[in-house]
Amino acid sequence: MNVIELRNVSKKFDSFVAVNDLSFEVKGGTIFGLLGPNGAGKTTSIRMILDIFAPDSGEITVLGEHVSSPIQQRVGYLPEERGLYKKMKVGEQLTFFASLKGVSSREAQLRAYDWLEKLQLKDWKDKKAIDLSKGMQQKVQFIACILHEPELLILDEPFSGLDPVSTELLKNVIIDLKKQGKTVIFSTHQMEQVEQMCDEMCLINHGTKVLSGSVRDVKRSFGRNTVIIDYEGPDSFAGEDLIKRHKRFANHSEMVLQDGVDAQEVLKRAVESGARVNRFELVEPSLNEIFIECVTGKKPEQSLAAKGE
Repeated sequence: MNVIELRNVSKKFDSFVAVNDLSFEVKGGTIFGLLGPNGAGKTTSIRMILDIFAPDSGEITVLGEHVSSPIQQRVGYLPEERGLYKKMKVGEQLTFFASLKGVSSREAQLRAYDWLEKLQLKDWKDKKAIDLSKGMQQKVQFIACILHEPELLILDEPFSGLDPVSTELLKNVIIDLKKQGKTVIFSTHQMEQVEQMCDEMCLINHGTKVLSGSVRDVKRSFGRNTVIIDYEGPDSFAGEDLIKRHKRFANHSEMVLQDGVDAQEVLKRAVESGARVNRFELVEPSLNEIFIECVTGKKPEQSLAAKGE
């Protein structure tokens, strides 16, 4: 069953078009990435799914129905903006937020303690939110959105403010929730998280869908156009006639080929220039590369879902 469906949804604020004829669907039991640059319409789309904003046109269904109070009780929402009460103790406000979703005080306390322990925050239970770091506050807000055990989780920039350890911890929690049958939709700018976690994705720009489909099929559709090369010597061989973008890292370089360029020509020129090549591999582009190409208008719109792929 599709847990979320948007059909030709549009939303304007005065003369500004925030979302334009947007359609996508999220299958049950999956992790879905809603992607796009700042101002693309991601948060507006999420708020329409939650019935915070009403669409000007189009149709939205959540858990098979139009959004209503009973449906909202089955959804957990982590907003991008932090919404904790600064002078209220962590444990107390988690119990309070859970009570708003119909969880008894005793059950909320038990669940809160379990989650605080799981997210390495149990020693902060009796601290005020104002005493927590931004990353800790983010984890507390995440707990608040799942204490009522929702079927659907909607997470707006869930990794914002988290250090690498906390990011990995939260990522594993989200994957575990999927294994339990939960459906997760999240927006993020961190493409590596999408690549590692998401089953499907939708990229929007200027309120319009640019690319959609399974992460695997999206990457395959762009072909193998990226060379990973570890070499010693000059990089004069990587001219603009061959290379669209060149990223240098400590131990290797990633080169995105110009359209129609044979990777073997890059290897040939590298050797002819006197470079010593230790590694040479042709790979699919990263989601980050795909994101850049689509958002900067260098690729035509593609919708794998629409093609039935």
